[in-house]
Amino acid sequence: MVEKLDLNTPEYAQLEERIQQNQLLVQELNTQVHDAAAVRELVSQITGRPVDESTEIRLPFYTDCGVRIHLGKRVFINSNCMFTDLGTITLEDDALIGPNVTMATVNHRRNPAERRHLDLAPIVIKRRAWVGANATITPRVTIGENAIVAAGAVVTKDVAANTIVGGIPARVIGRI
Repeated sequence: MVEKLDLNTPEYAQLEERIQQNQLLVQELNTQVHDAAAVRELVSQITGRPVDESTEIRLPFYTDCGVRIHLGKRVFINSNCMFTDLGTITLEDDALIGPNVTMATVNHRRNPAERRHLDLAPIVIKRRAWVGANATITPRVTIGENAIVAAGAVVTKDVAANTIVGGIPARVIGRI
C-alpha cells in the first residue's frame, strides 16, 4: 500500500516537526561514546518504543523519522546504515543488517510539478533474513524468512523466503 504525503499539508508539517526532533536524537547517538545499553535507550527514544536488550545496533546509525521503525528481538544492525522510515520499516526477530545498508521507504513523484510530494510504502525484513553490506532496499519490498540479500544488491521487488538474491536490480541467484 502506498501512502501519499503532500507538501504544505498539516500531516506533512506534523511529520516535519517529528523529523527535526529525531535529528537531535540521531546527532546525540552518533557524536558521543555510548555502551550498548545507552545505544538501545537512545534508539528507543528515536523509535518511541523499547528496543529489546537482545538487539545490537552498531554506530553510526541514521534515520529520518525514527518512530516508524519496528525492531524485533535479536536483531543486528551493523554500522553506517540509513533507514528512511517515513513509510515504515519492520525488522522481525533475528534479522541481520550488514554495514552501509540503505532502506528507503520514500519515493518522489514522477510528475515534475509534484516532485516534492512523497509516496510512502513499507519495507519488511522477515525472521532470520540477512541483508548484506551496501545493499539498498526500496519501498514496497518484503524480504522473506531466511532470505539472503547479497552485498551491493539493489532490491526493488519482494524476495521469497529461503531465496538468495544479488545484483542490480536484484535477481534470484540461489535457494536455501
